[in-house]
Amino acid sequence: MGNVPRAAADVAPGPGLSHLLSAEAIRLGASAKDWRAAVRLAGDALVASAVTEPAYTDEMIATVEQLGPYIVIAPGIALAHSRPSPAVHRAGISLVTLAEPVNFGHRTNDPVRLVVGLAAPDEEGHITALSTLADFLSDEHRREALFGAATREDVLRLVVAFEQRQAGEIRPPTTNGKGSVDRT
Repeated sequence: MGNVPRAAADVAPGPGLSHLLSAEAIRLGASAKDWRAAVRLAGDALVASAVTEPAYTDEMIATVEQLGPYIVIAPGIALAHSRPSPAVHRAGISLVTLAEPVNFGHRTNDPVRLVVGLAAPDEEGHITALSTLADFLSDEHRREALFGAATREDVLRLVVAFEQRQAGEIRPPTTNGKGSVDRT
């Protein structure tokens, strides 16, 4: 299997998800008894990757307690976050897949299979991270691959492939006019 990158940034330098997500911030097949435990898992992963202090996890839970399950942004996906905070060291995300989906109380998007933790020290970083994440999660096949990822490395490979496509580095094969595929 060889050396595994600590973060996608170790493979694909440049702005984007690879700078927001490290291997330490990925939890796969985790167990949570309720939405609070699921959000806590995402927060713990942010702490483990040195993005936040534990207080930010409490802020994310308090946000849901105050505003409700609006963080369940799509079927099966929750975006745990709070306002920019002094408990945030830098912009970052965590990804947690759940072994058993958890209800957050959302009318149409429950149960949740993926909890994404999002932290940013300021509004600009918050908006940039949200935009990048939305682009990543917009593809149904990528979401399904993320739900089914078996290892952190699988997740990091999805991130690298996404960034390469975004940068135009991967081009689909085209025909050369003679009926055969031109791979240049």
